[in-house]
Amino acid sequence: MTDGAEAILRKTPLFASLTQKEMQSLVGRVTKRHFQRGEMLFSEGDSCTGLFLVALGKIRIFKLSPAGREQVLAVEGPGSSFAELPVFDGGNYPASASALEDAEVLFISRKDFQNFCREHPEVALKVIAVVGSRLRRLVGIIEDLSFTTVRHRLIALLLRSARASGTASKEGVRVKLTKTHQDLAAELGTVRELVSRNLSRLQAEGYLEVDGRIIIVKDLAALKREQTSSE
Repeated sequence: MTDGAEAILRKTPLFASLTQKEMQSLVGRVTKRHFQRGEMLFSEGDSCTGLFLVALGKIRIFKLSPAGREQVLAVEGPGSSFAELPVFDGGNYPASASALEDAEVLFISRKDFQNFCREHPEVALKVIAVVGSRLRRLVGIIEDLSFTTVRHRLIALLLRSARASGTASKEGVRVKLTKTHQDLAAELGTVRELVSRNLSRLQAEGYLEVDGRIIIVKDLAALKREQTSSE
């Protein structure tokens, strides 16, 4: 499969510096797969079949508790790779992956990727760097879940959203949430009811105006101070 694969691989940190000859060798080992929104790529505990790279769309990596509560670990977009660790350690997939929206991914089988890394050790070193970065992110999630409240995590998410995509208005910074309260709960490591309750409290306290998925942050500085005080 060569149609568009090289351009996608060039955007992936693992393979960006390959020579043209090396890239052509890799392209010959790649297959393209399409997934509809909500479709599972794999489930936690499945045998690892290979490495995935996002070409289009977004992929959600998550874990489910025995009671069915979801914790989002990451959302991977175009240029990202995932499932590197089980490709090398021989274990099963440690988490589940599903398409957050219609998506296209490239797939490299475990055997082919291992063989490619034997031929090109510098790629294996980049895998270590990617896995190390992911480990740091997971440690951050553990710290948040262990040492901060739902209120603190929700405020932090609102502040990030306001700075990344908020638009100024006379009332404050206008933020359009792209996620449901259930999605927010999965990202924050809680349940939907607590997300709704904390949003209502922040509105009652005068920090926000909430209208469906439109949130107006009245004073970013004040909300930041409240985040610090809620730690």
